[in-house]
Amino acid sequence: MPGLLLRTLRGENASERPVWLMRQAGRYLPEYRSLRAEKGGFLALVYDTDAAAEITLQPIRRFGFDGAILFSDILIVPYAMGQDLEFLAGEGPKLSPRLVDSALESLHAVPERLAPIYETVAKVKAGLGGSRTLLGFAGSPWTVATYMVAGEGSRDQHETRAMAYRDPAAFQEIIDGIVRVTVEYLSGQIAAGAEAVQLFDSWAGSLAPAEFERWVIAPNAAIVAALKPRFPHVPIIGFPKGSGEKLPAYARETGVDAVGIDETIDPVWAAGALPEGLPVQGNLDPLLLLAGGAGLERQALRVLDAFAGRPHVFNLGHGIGQFTPIEHVEQLLAVVRGWRRPDR
Repeated sequence: MPGLLLRTLRGENASERPVWLMRQAGRYLPEYRSLRAEKGGFLALVYDTDAAAEITLQPIRRFGFDGAILFSDILIVPYAMGQDLEFLAGEGPKLSPRLVDSALESLHAVPERLAPIYETVAKVKAGLGGSRTLLGFAGSPWTVATYMVAGEGSRDQHETRAMAYRDPAAFQEIIDGIVRVTVEYLSGQIAAGAEAVQLFDSWAGSLAPAEFERWVIAPNAAIVAALKPRFPHVPIIGFPKGSGEKLPAYARETGVDAVGIDETIDPVWAAGALPEGLPVQGNLDPLLLLAGGAGLERQALRVLDAFAGRPHVFNLGHGIGQFTPIEHVEQLLAVVRGWRRPDR
């Protein structure tokens, strides 16, 4: 029988709630820090398939989450498309050449850079209990494009937004290229054992409504449309962070099976505004998890109660912070595990 998380993503509104946390495999865990100190830099960890599988499984062993999220990075796609990728201490990821300066056609694809990720998925699948769901993921085209164009992250994605306005045809080629590689990348993850996948659009909130339709909704819809005939039983979670009032349109028009909700969205509003019966995921503020205490418990219960009428995966509104205390995660899990959907 499929685990609770997979059943929920497929539309079951169970009395209890599955839980996993974005970035649950990472720097807040002492076992991760120990392994990273032994193995070296971030990209080296991603491409060491034994280490990446171990990191993916670490939070499952410690906390018993309902889902394991693949340890990797959204920039593996531009890396496979031919950009150079490095992670600099204190600066974050850097891609070169920047597509604000170079044409997409100048890149020489290196598709073999995807193969180790599939190997990691297979190793995690072999080590994961049957009741846990293995989640694959990729960055959504808009968010990936912001890094490809600018060569790094930015506060307001101004170079990429300006390029999309200035030369929409050239920018459409970048988006289309990302869509093609992402479909194959997620297909490879699913073939290797991923049971559900998530599309992360971390910078979706920077776009005006018309641009959101073109650069967020349309490319994600294309990915979903390409994956569904291949893998009709594999749920796709869309997470357009910062989308606000544009979230219902995203949910309706992309065709995703579940929608992730960030911490800026009122869960009561979302429960009423989103399509009836659509599974949702979220949306506790990661900073509230960092703070802990009674406020954490109150808001966790508010989120759980708000989504009692539909399938709900409990999660954060974005990734868990590096300095989050382990005991706060344990406190949150006690609240979620103890909650039951009221009889109706």
